[in-house]
Amino acid sequence: MTDEREPLAVLLLGPTGSGKTALSLSLAEHFNGEIISCDSVAVYRGMDLGTAKPTPGERARIPHHLIDVADPDQPFTAGDYSRRARGALREIASRNKLSIVTGGTGLYLRALTEGLFAGPARQENLRQRLRRSADRHGGAWLHRLLIRLDPASAARIHANDTPKLIRAIEVCLAARQPMSQVLARDPLTSFRLLRIGLNPPRAALYERLNQRCAEMFAGGLIQETRALLACYGPIKALDSLGYRQALSVLLKGVGERVAIAEAQQGHRNYAKRQLTWFRREPGVHWIEAFGDDPEAQSIASGLVHTNQ
Repeated sequence: MTDEREPLAVLLLGPTGSGKTALSLSLAEHFNGEIISCDSVAVYRGMDLGTAKPTPGERARIPHHLIDVADPDQPFTAGDYSRRARGALREIASRNKLSIVTGGTGLYLRALTEGLFAGPARQENLRQRLRRSADRHGGAWLHRLLIRLDPASAARIHANDTPKLIRAIEVCLAARQPMSQVLARDPLTSFRLLRIGLNPPRAALYERLNQRCAEMFAGGLIQETRALLACYGPIKALDSLGYRQALSVLLKGVGERVAIAEAQQGHRNYAKRQLTWFRREPGVHWIEAFGDDPEAQSIASGLVHTNQ
């Protein structure tokens, strides 16, 4: 059971383009809150247009956390996010303010609320040996090895998912027992969680996404991508939505109109996947509207007020 004296934290869920930023700002202003971003690309400095980060003006109105905290060529994992976001939750609570976590990266949100299993650290030498062995013996070799080490994990990891197979084997060898036996999560405690989800009409959401993608390109997404490419090279972060299509213009000669259409389709597909993911979250209070809708803001405010 939760203790009503524990601080409340609001989790705003929903697909990209559903108005989470607008709703988070409204709630933060109304309830003396601070906002914790939950976006795997917004953590990177210089990646602004393609991430639809809150504007400088919006960030001046309300303190924001976990935005622009790493350079784009630095790895930033779900575990990194969980540790820093939990620290932000504690800091905000110590100031008697309301924490509002908002964003669309489901894995980061799950890492924050449920934790990640405390497995051994990465061992690059072992990983390289496993990759070389897989190249030598064929793709199915890793899966056969994992079957011997940990049949339970092998049953749930696809034979072609090389990264997960390598990690599972790495954990088995380092822990000297099957990974399935060392899984131990670290759920978030000492906070009461209020989950509010936005699910606006699908056709209207897609229309907004199409418009937003076009505005990203018109606002200079290709130029921003060019600057990032010149500074960091073809880094993994540039494979994210929007930047991937801008990169295709710069490196492959794809026409801008084609790139915009591909980005629009990509964002629509991503919104579908996000909704599927967030539907699995427990206890979500769904609002069938955009976050900038006054009625949606009123409903959300009522939920926060009731739970405070």
